[in-house]
Amino acid sequence: MYSRIAGTGGYLPRAVVTNHDLEQRVDTSDEWIRTRTGIRERHIVAEGEMTSDLALHACRRALEAAGKDAGEVDLIVLATTTPDMIFPSTACILQAKLGVTRGAAFDVQAVCSGFVYALSMADMYVRSGQSRCALVVGAEVYSRILDWSDRSTCVLFGDGAGAVVLVPSDQPGVIATRLHADGRHVGILAVPGQVCGGEVRGKPFVTMEGGAVFKFAVKVLAEVAEEVMQAAQMPIERIDWLILHQANVRIIEATARKLRVPMERVVVTVDRHANTSAASIPLALDEAVRAGRIRAGQHVLLEAVGGGFTWGACLVKWG
Repeated sequence: MYSRIAGTGGYLPRAVVTNHDLEQRVDTSDEWIRTRTGIRERHIVAEGEMTSDLALHACRRALEAAGKDAGEVDLIVLATTTPDMIFPSTACILQAKLGVTRGAAFDVQAVCSGFVYALSMADMYVRSGQSRCALVVGAEVYSRILDWSDRSTCVLFGDGAGAVVLVPSDQPGVIATRLHADGRHVGILAVPGQVCGGEVRGKPFVTMEGGAVFKFAVKVLAEVAEEVMQAAQMPIERIDWLILHQANVRIIEATARKLRVPMERVVVTVDRHANTSAASIPLALDEAVRAGRIRAGQHVLLEAVGGGFTWGACLVKWG
């Protein structure tokens, strides 16, 4: 038995913050942001809007696309760095909002690699026969862990959610996955704050060494792509679409060059979404599918790298 993606869904909050808007808040400029990151705008949640709310919208759209009812869902794997609360899991909160009362529901915390990790886990559940209708979700509200006076980080991120429905198949849909982590790099990209005794200790905002992240990301994304294609016994040239974590257009372009994949076959949404962490790949996937760019029979390579460091790739055959 194999698994395949039967439907996709995405959701972005209504409020849009442009680079010009940020010029009024911090010492930056539209030109500075665009030339270094490729980002023009990002979506930000409304007051009271939670990660589970974004996930709910994305999941409903994915279920509709798959022709499935929430009552058929027997597994929810939700990747997020920004849960609604410390516990219970945001997956359980989402489960209740969907009206699902059976099966397993749990969160995955692999930062920007979260969706790739979650898809790999759900694939194993479906392949083993433990799940027949899995929701795999990436949802983030990064606007609440940003220091909006720090121009080096606040311009990079946005909020959003994406989801896919994974079902059994007699033909390979998710062909191969590979996951990695190296905890020696925890300090390069982190939110080092803690809650202790009802007080915040340390810095509760995103901190990042941009140059180090760039070098590491391009290196491991190229390596894991080769690894997953070797596992699938397919050459890189067979990739029809490359969907990388949407962190920075320079990382996307550098990785595509290393893999010899032309930019015409690379899905790019970072200009309009910014970095939505675990939500970035499913959002980009949903947009490309709904636009008719990704068609049945095509091979799609999903890749991400995130804080930890974590990284991974999934090769998917569409349809």
